[in-house]
Amino acid sequence: MTEFAESTATAPARALPAKPGPVLAMLLLVYVFNFLDRQILSILAAPIQADLGLSDTQMGLLGGIAFALLYSTLAVPLAWLADRTSRSWVITVSLIGWSAFTAICGFAQNFWSIFLARLGVGVGEAGGVAPSYAIIGDYFPSSKRAFALSIYSLGIPIGSAAGVLTGGYIAATVDWRTAFLVVGLCGVAIAVPFRLVVKDVPRAQTQKSERQGFGAIARILAAKPSFWFLSFGAASSSMLGYGVAFWLPSLLQRSFGLDLVQTSHFFGAVLLFGGTVGVLLGGWAADRLGGHDRAWYAWLPALAFVAALPFYGFGIVSQSVTVAFVLFLVPQAFAYIWLGPVLTAVQHLVAPDARATASALFLLINNLIGLGGGIYALGALSDILKPVYGDEALRYSMLYALVLYAVAAILMGLAGRRLRRDWVAEG
Repeated sequence: MTEFAESTATAPARALPAKPGPVLAMLLLVYVFNFLDRQILSILAAPIQADLGLSDTQMGLLGGIAFALLYSTLAVPLAWLADRTSRSWVITVSLIGWSAFTAICGFAQNFWSIFLARLGVGVGEAGGVAPSYAIIGDYFPSSKRAFALSIYSLGIPIGSAAGVLTGGYIAATVDWRTAFLVVGLCGVAIAVPFRLVVKDVPRAQTQKSERQGFGAIARILAAKPSFWFLSFGAASSSMLGYGVAFWLPSLLQRSFGLDLVQTSHFFGAVLLFGGTVGVLLGGWAADRLGGHDRAWYAWLPALAFVAALPFYGFGIVSQSVTVAFVLFLVPQAFAYIWLGPVLTAVQHLVAPDARATASALFLLINNLIGLGGGIYALGALSDILKPVYGDEALRYSMLYALVLYAVAAILMGLAGRRLRRDWVAEG
């Protein structure tokens, strides 16, 4: 029996707004800056550590917990506010906030000053992603939503690559402080055009009944096993994904002998080409496979995580820069396949008027565990392994962390069957 026969809840039919393309393009641009501001720290890790005298554990705190703590928790009330006021205004104010704090990072003089600045970046970015998911849900029909969310998710590889390439170039030619200032001020500059282009869909089009309160939405999600499997599956994969994304530039410099510019070229190309293919493939395949059986919105990511494991493993232990590039390119694509399918599935666990809140609750689990824990865990494990492996400790830290993808695959596999029953169909 397919999921269409098994779906038990149906949201009211609604009219879709015309010309969603410019809105999606502007949301994508803002998401590019979102990840540019996050990822720039990874390529600047070496000069920051040298200048401020920081350990791997401290850099792990800056890249993970300093950002993820308030980013994850504040995303929930800000998304709830966006569902009840203006999603586009919440994103606009958030963009200005996180860009300003990114620029402030350039003035840091010690660990605590840059830690507090990164907290500020997290506060700002807390209001950006979940409301964007909800706006895309308003502008695109269910049959095209996974691919639309994948287009939006291109902000991750494009923004990450831009952060690595831009940060690496500016740091190599000027200094790391200037890199933070430049990208932060550029983010502030796009706030006005964003607000002029992105408009909220009138509430009459997105809801036919009284909006649900936060507690009601949370109870609905808590009662659906698929939400928990999807959230913790994504969190497990994100621990490895964010950890590798943050620490790979350091690995390339320590174990492969690349300089800052060479590292930015290597890692930027891996993120851009591998990530773009993975994001688009995931959305395209999910819309087609999910049209026959909604379980594929979870099973497709599960297969991708299993396929990525051997490539990551051989890439980490490789001694050749060329071989490592090819080996990292493939799993980077697999690593991003989950975005379109899983984000679409979460959107369909609730009615349209609750999408931003549902997305924020999903992101709370995914980012607090994945982003907050993954980067710190790999850095701390590297310090623990240093007496045994010396300069190669980071390589083995990443290698041991591959077990997280196996856990993610199992949880996504369990989510598949549950999705057939938990799905809220529009109609």
